[in-house]
Amino acid sequence: MFKGKEHTMRSDRIEEKIKARIMDASKIRRVLARVATEIIERNRNLKNLVIVGVKSRGIYIGKRVAHLVKELEGIDIPVGILDITRYRDDVTALKAKGALEEAEIGFSVAKKDILLIDDVLMTGRTIRAAMDGLIDRGRPQSIQLVVLVDRGHRELPIRPDYVGKVLPTSRREVVKVRLKEIDGVDEVLIAEPVKVGGRKER
Repeated sequence: MFKGKEHTMRSDRIEEKIKARIMDASKIRRVLARVATEIIERNRNLKNLVIVGVKSRGIYIGKRVAHLVKELEGIDIPVGILDITRYRDDVTALKAKGALEEAEIGFSVAKKDILLIDDVLMTGRTIRAAMDGLIDRGRPQSIQLVVLVDRGHRELPIRPDYVGKVLPTSRREVVKVRLKEIDGVDEVLIAEPVKVGGRKER
């Protein structure tokens, strides 16, 4: 009986391998407390401050910073939400026009000192898009950038005013910020994509 050749195929897939845990809940709490103190020290008129968090994790970091400032100074800082999809430079004009913008900014940004908050700063393109989105809504007095992690690799001349941690990374690495409000845990991880061999098929 003729026996045909066996063909072996392997389907590889990409998974993210966790390399290191950079911050846990207590470290995140400490760095945000420091950032809140720096914000208070650098801004004489705290009542003119507003916070705008970049969707998604920037929102929750922004709410935490607002809570810390209230604990320290007894001042409520309004917190707004900005989705930068339509302002991104890697989205075609047609897609940008049709994008559903999710922004919940229940206050005027005109003449305000804005704390623009995001989780990770890398190329600067997300922040450029966010600033475009803010300026579309009015002319702020100032925009101050707050990030939990600055991982480098800038492509635009953008620098944070307040940073939780400067984290040197390779471009291949992935910085994963997990927050309790979304992920059920507070931590910052460095991961790296790796190929994982799939099951052999005959």
